[in-house]
This record gives sequence, structure tokens and C-alpha cells, in this order.
Amino acid sequence: MQQALKGIFFVMPLLFGIGFIAPVTAELIVLAGIAPPLALSPLAAGLIFGSLWGGYATIKGSWL
Repeated sequence: MQQALKGIFFVMPLLFGIGFIAPVTAELIVLAGIAPPLALSPLAAGLIFGSLWGGYATIKGSWL
């Protein structure tokens, strides 16, 4: 059980990036009226941004 929790908590920044940062970014793009690059939908752009930032936080161990 302890190993399972360690595994889940290790990827928690990535899950947070996908589950929270991505939709918030998508909504901010829509509210600002900005067209995402490469003709992506706002959600796709948010998912890319959230995944990259969450992956960075997972690897580095810090959000900054």
C-alpha cells in the first residue's frame, strides 16, 4: 500500500497539471479571446501547457 501511494504522489504534479491547470488555461484563452497557435482548440492548447508544466514539476520536484 505504501508503494502504491508513493507512486501516486510521485505523479501528482502531472495529474494536477492535466486536471486543473489545463482547463483553467483553456478558459483563460477563451476569455482573453486569444487564438491558440497551430489552429489548436483552447482545450488542446491548455492540455499541452498543463502536461508540460506538470511533467516539469514531476521531474524537477518543484513548480518553479
